[in-house]
Amino acid sequence: MSPTLPPSVFRRQPDAVAAEAWFAGRAGQAILASQAECLRVALQQRTGQAALWLRPAAAEQACMLEDSALLRLWPDAIGFGGDLRCALPLPLASESCGVVLVQHLADASTDPLGLLDECARVLLPGGWLWLLALNPLSPYRWRWRGQGLRVSEPVTWRRRLRAVGLVPDAVSQGLGPSWEVAHDPCLQDGAGLRAAFLLRAQKRRLPMTPGRGQRVLRLQAGSA
Repeated sequence: MSPTLPPSVFRRQPDAVAAEAWFAGRAGQAILASQAECLRVALQQRTGQAALWLRPAAAEQACMLEDSALLRLWPDAIGFGGDLRCALPLPLASESCGVVLVQHLADASTDPLGLLDECARVLLPGGWLWLLALNPLSPYRWRWRGQGLRVSEPVTWRRRLRAVGLVPDAVSQGLGPSWEVAHDPCLQDGAGLRAAFLLRAQKRRLPMTPGRGQRVLRLQAGSA
């Protein structure tokens, strides 16, 4: 993992502001709403353990996840806002989350590898990262063109996930609309022409001593 990370991969980035505005609009909300059920399934995967949700601010109204052990963070002017005010590196103890949800935040990041590296650090051994990203091969891309989003194909995201020590699934799953602005939560094998895709990755390193998961997020020593 990287020994040091920039104070924030979002701070004072005009592209990130444009991306937030796009997800708050009708075309972006259609994608986010299509992912609500997928995110609920992700949280059920590691019941009894804390979870982290990194997402656009506009996802709150589209997804509305209810979970007392879920830490919600989204980009703001100084780094992240939400349940904590912070920047990268996150003020969370290593190996403290059973699930990490990265919903399109990597699409707007100037340093997606650094963001994923932090997600891998806070993930428990055996835990899962659920990455939701935009599909550059979808006709829907014309709706986000020029909005500050840096999209990549699944093969690129797999390479990035492996680089931070995670093991990605061999096949991504497409979801969301293809062209029309519409709610479409059905998953398909492969990204295809869908506006977004899901790629899961696991932290395979197992703990030396198995322990019972606790739904408590631990802060790093010395953090505010």
